[in-house]
Amino acid sequence: MSARPAPAASGRVLQDWDPEDPQRWSPAIAWRTLVITTYSMVLAFCVWFLPSAIAPKLTEIGFRLSEAQLYWLAAMPGLACGLIRFVYMFLPPIVGTRRLVAYSSLLYALPMLGWFFAVRDSTTGYGVLLALAFACGIGGGSFSGYMPSTGYFFPKRLSGTALGIQAGVGNMGMSIIQLMGPWLMGFGLFGITWIAPQTAEGGPVWVHNVAVFFVPWTILAALLAFTLLKDVPVKANVRQQIDIFSNPDTWYMTLMYVATFGLFSGFAAQFGLLIKNTYGPSSALAATFDASLLPLGATYAFLGPLIGSVVRMCWGPLCDRFGGAVWTFVSLLGMGATLAATTFFLHPTDPSQFPGFLWAMLAMFFFSGLGNAGTFKQMPMIMPKRQAGGAIGFTAAIASLGPFIVGVAIASLGATTWYWISVAYCVLCAVICWIRYARPGAPFPG
Repeated sequence: MSARPAPAASGRVLQDWDPEDPQRWSPAIAWRTLVITTYSMVLAFCVWFLPSAIAPKLTEIGFRLSEAQLYWLAAMPGLACGLIRFVYMFLPPIVGTRRLVAYSSLLYALPMLGWFFAVRDSTTGYGVLLALAFACGIGGGSFSGYMPSTGYFFPKRLSGTALGIQAGVGNMGMSIIQLMGPWLMGFGLFGITWIAPQTAEGGPVWVHNVAVFFVPWTILAALLAFTLLKDVPVKANVRQQIDIFSNPDTWYMTLMYVATFGLFSGFAAQFGLLIKNTYGPSSALAATFDASLLPLGATYAFLGPLIGSVVRMCWGPLCDRFGGAVWTFVSLLGMGATLAATTFFLHPTDPSQFPGFLWAMLAMFFFSGLGNAGTFKQMPMIMPKRQAGGAIGFTAAIASLGPFIVGVAIASLGATTWYWISVAYCVLCAVICWIRYARPGAPFPG
């Protein structure tokens, strides 16, 4: 009996598509979809973390903002992202992959252009800055549409690898914007050198560069999506999709993903400000130590999200091989331990204590990457495919509030109190993961 041909595309929709049947699945189409949507997601996360890259520079170029106001600016995209993800989680089976990725890519350019104009005038009102920070939530919000959509293209045996690559590489947008931000602010950007720089104590800076540099790349992402992506015949209205809420695993997995990704994204968004306000020029150490001995938050801000993203990407194949639950459990224990260790470095008396703080935080980001890979492997294994897609979107929506919750918590409760609350939450989630998913004979091994 001869093998059946790979599914054919009728216009923009794939026909007879079933990733679990090798004869009704095309690896070429699946991986092409992954590449294009991941490229767009990198840009999405650049947009999401744009305020956290710009916020540390605002007071240097003349904006009169308090420490709490800066925390709120970095936190606001997290609030917006959580709300937007509640919309995006329903979109994949309604609008299809092609339009979802294409139109989202175009939307990313809007808040970038807004920040481009706002930072050029230090009299721009704080309300305008908050609104622009909120608009950046579209970048993180699209994650809850992209991930379930990509899940439609891959069989369960490859779900950990595919979703790990997409989420891990996509999350690297957080590091890219924070790593490239200081560099882009250091010179006149080719093509717009006629725009005057802003003035800081150290000389001229081009803060507007970081806001506009990625705009052409978002347009390219939209063109690639419009021309090369296809849709799968998975259709469901909103009423049909809410059945995920009757599945208890939706809620348990949400709790754990809030611990892994929520804390990861929250501390990543605030990492630069935490360094600046605990050890840097805005810290109590600045009164007694030379400024040259104090670290700058912008120098290290990219490291946390970079480590977590790379680990998430690399651990996808290991999750496919050993299951996701065990890695989620290890992640939660590791995060709790490293966050507890960090508390001993939150009230320094000497800049020499900074390496202890830095290494403890980087270890926390490492362990978070394990859990982010593990949870996304678990959901496709313990739930039906469409429900798994909806659950991924919902858990991602809740966890994306991390930057908002962490920012507001640090600003209102103080860093030490929030760190210990986070430790307790990680321990609680580790207990849930062990009993339900990770222990030998667990009822839902993922």
